[in-house]
Amino acid sequence: MNLKNYYWYFQSALPHRICDEIIKYGSSQQEKIALTGQQGNVDPNSLDDKDLKKLHKKRKSNVVWMNDRWIYKEIQPYVNMANANAGWNFDWDWSESCQFTKYSGTKKQHYDWHCDSQESAYDRPNDPNINGKIRKLSVTVSLVDGSEYEGGELEFDFRNNDDGSNIAHVCEKIRPKGSIVVFPSFVWHRVKPVTSGTRYSLVIWNLGRPYR
Repeated sequence: MNLKNYYWYFQSALPHRICDEIIKYGSSQQEKIALTGQQGNVDPNSLDDKDLKKLHKKRKSNVVWMNDRWIYKEIQPYVNMANANAGWNFDWDWSESCQFTKYSGTKKQHYDWHCDSQESAYDRPNDPNINGKIRKLSVTVSLVDGSEYEGGELEFDFRNNDDGSNIAHVCEKIRPKGSIVVFPSFVWHRVKPVTSGTRYSLVIWNLGRPYR
């Protein structure tokens, strides 16, 4: 799919008060080791040292899952605006659980190259809000200012350069606290290792019926 815009941003859009409330709430909950792909339903405590080492080579962070309505009310209007302003006009109708993510500089936490879209639609017959749908629009919210940590750059790889090369595009727009970046879930991206401080972010995946 050819895109004119690979992401759309709203700099310093979310009030600092809301960012602080999300951090306070997320920090009060029990953190889990962030997993990837098919590991989503695995108990992190069941992973042995070899599996953890393999996982942490790809992704190393801690997460808390949130489903609070007030958070969606703050973020979803920006998803709709980005979807229209960027010209994607994707049909979507449901948001997955919010992922509050902590990247610690003391642990050099990161998330290597990946895309959020699944290979096939969700098979959840008992959940009509998700069943048969795919991730279409991803959202990342910066909950702290970029001056509070080092490293941790959000980078995109558009993967369609004419010469076949893949060049990382640093998304500087997301550095200010409260900034929001929306992008199609099939766009490749990564979070580089945080080398000092702590990077807090909120991620939400928005679902719809498969493309036709």
